[in-house]
Amino acid sequence: MTELTISVAAAEFGRDMEACYATIAGLIAQARARGSRLLVLPEACLGGYLPSLGGGTESEEAKQRRLRSLPPALTLDGPELRRIASMARELVITLGFCEADGDVRYNAAVTLDGDGVLGSYRKVHQPLGENLCYAAGSEYRAFETPVGRMGMQICYDKAFPEAARALALDGAQIITSLSAWPTSRTATADRLADDRWTQRFDLFDRARAVENQVVWIASNQAGTFGSLRFVCSAKIVGPGGDILATTGTEPGLATATVDVEHALGQARGGGMYNLGDRRPEVYDSVVARYGVVGRPARSEQPAAAHA
Repeated sequence: MTELTISVAAAEFGRDMEACYATIAGLIAQARARGSRLLVLPEACLGGYLPSLGGGTESEEAKQRRLRSLPPALTLDGPELRRIASMARELVITLGFCEADGDVRYNAAVTLDGDGVLGSYRKVHQPLGENLCYAAGSEYRAFETPVGRMGMQICYDKAFPEAARALALDGAQIITSLSAWPTSRTATADRLADDRWTQRFDLFDRARAVENQVVWIASNQAGTFGSLRFVCSAKIVGPGGDILATTGTEPGLATATVDVEHALGQARGGGMYNLGDRRPEVYDSVVARYGVVGRPARSEQPAAAHA
């Protein structure tokens, strides 16, 4: 057995990059003190997330104000990620940031260690209004790391079973799901635990883990940013859907030790091997371009220019 100690954060990040580095350094120190080999940080932890999710009835003035307040756009080979790599050393770290590709921005994630980038990802599924600020990614791909074969996704991706399944079919043993997941904008609750979007977040995490029989690691932002209040709820979920560690609805660092190979073997060897027992020849409708209501995917609707 080869045990892997994993830490995952629910933490607050804003536009102040030096404050972001300081928060990351503190979380690295905590994770290292706990013997962790893998640390998963939230979506948009270098420069913060969007201050709001607009679209719909949003005024042109509000839209332009939001486009002027985007996080800093970084590159995979830029000094910002090199600084994180130098902090990481032997630790494998997954984190979210705003990626620049020429004039286009992506909501992105990267996994790296002291040797550099191990894998990168651009968010595929976009909630209402995010497409006004970011272009959408186009693929899910697993990659090798010193702690096992991993896959990444971001926030709203977890609501789509196909996203996690694509990574599992590409051999991912560990899937990291980085979020800036807020509370519900309607029917708000005083307690984060009672919020329906908190409950949905937790449900998606457990479902994606058990249906793909993988180790699922969900980070999230904490606190508030702009009009958004985040639900925390960072967690590590085993391949049987059991929550191994969680921050609950508070900021913090959750840590668990898992023998990944053994845990996957137990989950997949007990008569229910979800990946092996699939019947893809009967799933054609799953990849149909339109749903039953015939509404075009949001990516087909008119998109604003990216700032």
